Amino acid sequence: MRDYKKLEVWKKAHELNLFVYLHFLPKFPKSEQFDLLSQTKRASYSIALNIVEGSGRFTEKDFAHFLDMALGSAHELEYCSLLSRDLTYIDQEFYQQINQFINEVKAMLIGLIKKLRG
Repeated sequence: MRDYKKLEVWKKAHELNLFVYLHFLPKFPKSEQFDLLSQTKRASYSIALNIVEGSGRFTEKDFAHFLDMALGSAHELEYCSLLSRDLTYIDQEFYQQINQFINEVKAMLIGLIKKLRG
């Protein structure tokens, strides 16, 4: 078992989640409250939650499995931001900012997954 709070990838995913909650979600119109906004929120916190859940597992294989799910959620969040841009909820500059943040988390997840599967 690992202390997830010591994992750099969890720290970055937590920062991303806070960024989504504080800066991205408020940009959605009220009409999206139960649709894209809700899906974006779930994808965002699912990244960190899967890292937390996986860190509580005893085997590297189990941990890697949860990191795979976190990576899937990161891809989902990436698409939510793309769709939000195309629907003009966010501008290109904000899209590039959040997309860079998401890509950093994805790269960290991929690196850790590769390390665990060595």
